[in-house]
Amino acid sequence: MSGPPRIHIVGKKNAGKTTLVCELIELLTKRGLQIGSIKHTHHHHELDVPGKDSWRHRVAGAAAVGILSPGMAALFLPQDRELAGQQRYQLFDAPAFRDCDLLLVEGDLQTEAPRVEVWRAAVGDQPWAAADPGILAVVTDDRPAGIACPIWSRSDLPALADRLLSVVGLGS
Repeated sequence: MSGPPRIHIVGKKNAGKTTLVCELIELLTKRGLQIGSIKHTHHHHELDVPGKDSWRHRVAGAAAVGILSPGMAALFLPQDRELAGQQRYQLFDAPAFRDCDLLLVEGDLQTEAPRVEVWRAAVGDQPWAAADPGILAVVTDDRPAGIACPIWSRSDLPALADRLLSVVGLGS
């Protein structure tokens, strides 16, 4: 992918991934960075609305379907085959994302891009980082045991943002 660097925020359900991604987008945008976001899911969802015109275009066989309204634009790219590994992210190598300084991806443990795990003791179990050496750091204010990677404080958002930026070479 020739677009901006990507960092994946991973973690178990209800660990706080979405909240953290939203807070990071808000903070980094205030710092003058342009942030793109991608929500990765392993569930199959119908992203378009069945019965609507755009859905009907896609069902009829359109290779790509766009929706353009006064305040929003969307692009649906049906996947006839499952794209593997980093190929999945080539779909997002579009001008809207190329202009971004950083992409924050919520989810996707299978990526080769940098991953940090959000973890809360209340969610239960050990962090994935205990068994996955590819996770760069665990973001938490709890104290997980048996973690070899760094533990970054969840409560100090500016410092966390600085660390993430330095991981992808955007730090000062």
